[in-house]
Amino acid sequence: MKSNKDLAARRAAAVPVGVGSATAIYADKAEGAELWDVEGRRYIDFAAGIAVVNVGHRHPRIIEAVQSQLGRFSHTGFQVAPYENYIALAERLNEAAPLDGQAKSIFFTTGAEATENAVKIARAATGRSGVIAFTGGFHGRTLLASAMTGKTNPYKTQFGTMPGDVFHAPFPARGISVADSLRALDLMFAADVDPSRVAAIIIEPIQGEGGFRVTPKELLEGLRERCTRHGIMLIADEVQTGFARTGKLFGIEHSGVKPDLISVAKALGGGFPLSGVVGRAEVMDSVRPGGLGGTYGGSPLACAAGLAVLDVIESEKLCERAERIGQIVSERVAGWTSRSDLVPVGKAHGLGAMIGFDLLKGHGSEEVEAGGAGRVCAKATEAGLIVLSCGVLGETVRLLPPLTISDDLLNEGLDLLEKALKA
Repeated sequence: MKSNKDLAARRAAAVPVGVGSATAIYADKAEGAELWDVEGRRYIDFAAGIAVVNVGHRHPRIIEAVQSQLGRFSHTGFQVAPYENYIALAERLNEAAPLDGQAKSIFFTTGAEATENAVKIARAATGRSGVIAFTGGFHGRTLLASAMTGKTNPYKTQFGTMPGDVFHAPFPARGISVADSLRALDLMFAADVDPSRVAAIIIEPIQGEGGFRVTPKELLEGLRERCTRHGIMLIADEVQTGFARTGKLFGIEHSGVKPDLISVAKALGGGFPLSGVVGRAEVMDSVRPGGLGGTYGGSPLACAAGLAVLDVIESEKLCERAERIGQIVSERVAGWTSRSDLVPVGKAHGLGAMIGFDLLKGHGSEEVEAGGAGRVCAKATEAGLIVLSCGVLGETVRLLPPLTISDDLLNEGLDLLEKALKA
């Protein structure tokens, strides 16, 4: 029988250390909200492949859709011989996206491709090059995406000069207010980059790697006003927040603010590599033929999965289910904040089933414990729960269970997390 230890040794010899893993377990099979490693041990999954399998591992409708497509063809290249399910998925997203006017969509494979292509489209539409992002934001690991990401280590430290014309404004967190953020943006326009040079402002409705910090409605409204005034494209990075995770199909819907472009990925493919950009039609059509695309972009298998994902979200009412999951998790975390037998934790933050909480330096303290979340997550894995950390200082435990998880399984996982929090 294969073991985690044996596979770790093989990995060390064959795979570079630059790709890290949150756990030392090697997956053998998964179903719904459960995963089994190669040694046969069962785990409850509160990571969902980093918010990818929102509809659960191997949902029957996803498997059926992909098998049906596989029976016809697996690849032609949309740039060579296009196919209907790419168009059908674009039509579904165009209808659902919270944009003004007619929308169009294009598909890729990874979240970084989605954010970078959103910027390319914005640059083509405006004839400008500047991009403004936020501290703590995460937009991917390719070079431009790394430049937009608001965290140096490990995303920028070793990789030399980042692409130019990328600027960062402070995100409202840890004593920084929305007014502070907007004032800093206005000062940036006055001191660093004239707004007439800025193509896009990109922001996550909830920061993912940054610690599950909800972007305040007032900030999004302020950005929308400035973008409209200066002819700048507002990009909502929905790679992690999209597709029912926050209780809405798109996270930015909570604010009522309408962006110009939306980058999507992760949960759209239901476990198959799929990403895309949805945007206002006149903006999307700014790029000449051949300027966008990719060999595997909008794979027919992934598009089949994407259509099934949207069907499952609608038929199983997963937006409502996300709200219920968030309520259960938040109430449980609230009970942990006052317990002296647990390590100190802060209040839950997030929206829907995208919930995080911070590890604190002491009971009653507001100062976070740098690296504290990783230690808790490691103990949780030992107990049989897969859960991830995040945050600029590694202080946040993030909970991303599949939206199809049962209440019983959710509470069993929370029991294991509580065990990992024992002081």
